[in-house]
Amino acid sequence: MERTVISTNNAPAAIGPYSQAIKAAGQFVYLAGQIPLDPESGEIVGETIEEQTHQVLRNIQGILQAAEAKLGNVVKTTVFLNDMTDFAAMNQVYAQYFTDNPPARSAVGGLDLPKGVKVEIECVAII
Repeated sequence: MERTVISTNNAPAAIGPYSQAIKAAGQFVYLAGQIPLDPESGEIVGETIEEQTHQVLRNIQGILQAAEAKLGNVVKTTVFLNDMTDFAAMNQVYAQYFTDNPPARSAVGGLDLPKGVKVEIECVAII
């Protein structure tokens, strides 16, 4: 099976022993969970769930672009929330990025996320 590491400066660098994304079998791209870090500074962007969700989705767009894909190629996302009461606000931002035929999605709340952020999103795309 063909396996290619995807890495870009348009999203935060991996902060542990993982890749930003892996392209497998030439058509699937598996993105690591993204948190709201600025790709250049590595600092958390935003204090609200809305601000953080925007940054997470911009980071996902950057990685997908490096894999020659876009949000329309995403088939599955998993949203991890620090507090499930943030779901509605996160969902309003999420809907701005996935406008037509949104991917399948799961959401889990009540988690201690890396660096104390409010949201993390991982996804799978097909090219």
